[in-house]
Amino acid sequence: MPPDTPKPRQRILLVTGMLGAGKTTALRVLEDLGWEIIDNFPIRLLDRLIETPQDTDLRGKLAIGFDSRTRGFDPAGIIAQVKRLDARDTIELTTLFLDCASRELERRYNETRRRHPLATETSASAGIRAERELLGPLRRWADMLIDTTEFTSNDLQSVMRERFSETIDGELIVSISSFGFSRGMPPVADLVFDMRFLDNPHWDPTLRPLTGKDEAVGAHIEADPAFAEAFARIRDLLLLLLPRYRAQGKAYVHIAFGCTGGRHRSVFTAERMAMALRESGFSPTLLHRNLGSRAADLPEGGLRRDR
Repeated sequence: MPPDTPKPRQRILLVTGMLGAGKTTALRVLEDLGWEIIDNFPIRLLDRLIETPQDTDLRGKLAIGFDSRTRGFDPAGIIAQVKRLDARDTIELTTLFLDCASRELERRYNETRRRHPLATETSASAGIRAERELLGPLRRWADMLIDTTEFTSNDLQSVMRERFSETIDGELIVSISSFGFSRGMPPVADLVFDMRFLDNPHWDPTLRPLTGKDEAVGAHIEADPAFAEAFARIRDLLLLLLPRYRAQGKAYVHIAFGCTGGRHRSVFTAERMAMALRESGFSPTLLHRNLGSRAADLPEGGLRRDR
């Protein structure tokens, strides 16, 4: 590199937010994407952390997680500190705040039976209120905000990949997932296809405990006269849309297939579609949101009309 060529700015992402909103999940995805991760960092020491000699190669992407449990946590002081650091021409500093509705946070704490760190002697709701008031200035000031109230862990992972995946030469990142409508719609899908018009393997006692990955279930679904034509039309639509999304600069597309329980029709269709897109030159990732759910736990509406 010539002497007068400026060195690349180091990317630093500060990840914070409400406890229980998904910071650990977000950091795990960033790590998978090649970021160096430091969690539960004493943010007051940030200046020291980034004070590295200018001739070193420590210029990789760095994600730093911290929250209200940090000793001496002071949002106003953090904002002032980050503003000073952001003024440097050697650093590209961004702050991500993960939020979640109080009612959902309270449900998560009750479900896990964990005590809120700010509510050692009171209820979880009191601790959440105190934390929200404490973090108010930081939330309003953050560069990026992700609200995880309606998200599953998989939904948050998808959003993080969409926001922080780096594409090369216009590469389009395609994700295909299956889900069950009985467990709620995926909130971050770009294209959703409802496969409940197909004959439901759930009503065959021999197929009910199996999934769309099993050969017998696949044969049952393919025997439905509507499957072949519907699948071909969806495939052709995707092959039309995906290049156009790429031409428009879109970096990430999430395609979701749903059925009632998320174990049979949607799984089989997602698997087949991923294979078809790979044959057409795409490299989709595949995720089955509800495949781990027990068949007996999945409501089917009680009536065979939901086929």
